[in-house]
Amino acid sequence: MENAITNDETSKRKRRVRYKGTHPRRFDEKYKELNPGKYADDIEKIIKSGKTPAGMHRSICVKEILEVLDPKPGQTGLDATLGFGGHAAELLRRIMPGGRLFGIDVDPIELTRTGARLRALGFTDKELIFRQINFAGIPKMLADAGGGFDFILADLGVSSMQLDNPARGFTFKWEGPLDLRFNPQRGQPASALIKAISEKALEEILFVNSDEPYAETIARAIHKNCHKISTTKALADTVKKAIAFIAPGDSRGEITTSIRRTFQALRIEVNDEFSALEQFLRNLPICLKPNGRVAILTFHSGEDNRVVKSFQGGLEAGIYSDICREPIRPMPKECFDNPRSKSAILRWAISEKGLPNCGD
Repeated sequence: MENAITNDETSKRKRRVRYKGTHPRRFDEKYKELNPGKYADDIEKIIKSGKTPAGMHRSICVKEILEVLDPKPGQTGLDATLGFGGHAAELLRRIMPGGRLFGIDVDPIELTRTGARLRALGFTDKELIFRQINFAGIPKMLADAGGGFDFILADLGVSSMQLDNPARGFTFKWEGPLDLRFNPQRGQPASALIKAISEKALEEILFVNSDEPYAETIARAIHKNCHKISTTKALADTVKKAIAFIAPGDSRGEITTSIRRTFQALRIEVNDEFSALEQFLRNLPICLKPNGRVAILTFHSGEDNRVVKSFQGGLEAGIYSDICREPIRPMPKECFDNPRSKSAILRWAISEKGLPNCGD
């Protein structure tokens, strides 16, 4: 009888789904990387090898950002792109005791996970306040923040958690829905966008949002096949075939770069990223306290040019007392350890005079 019970219990026990080969390749198969608490040693090995574990994000320029923002105990800050929460955790440690950090993100999926992760580190709702909003909603937080922020951080990069998960539609490496939305509950996915716009509009998106040199050729191919393109692989294959003439047989050089730029351009358009950034830059001077500091990490020229123009204009208008004269880039070791940091540029500004009553 005992053996019968044991066998019955064993049959009900769920086994982990096995993968082909010696190492998991699909995102959902990487059970160790997706459970860092249980497999801490394995995660450390992956990080030391210069890779980012699936479902995780490695914060960029942490040391440089802390130097620029110079957070102090008792201050009130804003992490305007909470992401994985790596920057937020370091900022919180420096504003304790008595400080408060507001963390916002438009991604409801990652905001929930990051909130749980930071709460598990011991940060309570007294010092860490979450909001699911985008840049345009920051002024509405000023009353809760005591009229303004001592420092504001914005990391404009796409989180590795979003890039790595095929279900989010950000990666062309694996099959997934062509989505590209930070908030999948709002707006239309990229697959719907390409079906709704003209070939000329698509060409402009590719050129303006990512400086794609083959914008005309790629736009023509996408527009012609738009009703067949509903997945990330379908879009990548369409771009690859359209510009195969530039490097026959090349799957990792120019063609891959153009595929990456195409995804970037559509992502920016789907999420209206440039408009959101411009709104954020307009809000900054009236959301910072006197002598408040802001640090912004950009990852491509479209973002960086807008930040430079805004900071320079603010300095000339007397809104900022000082700004970053030269771009700050990750150190060579960080670029080696975390290849995704290579394109990052950090810029900063210091508020001359804050305006306590932020406009709409």
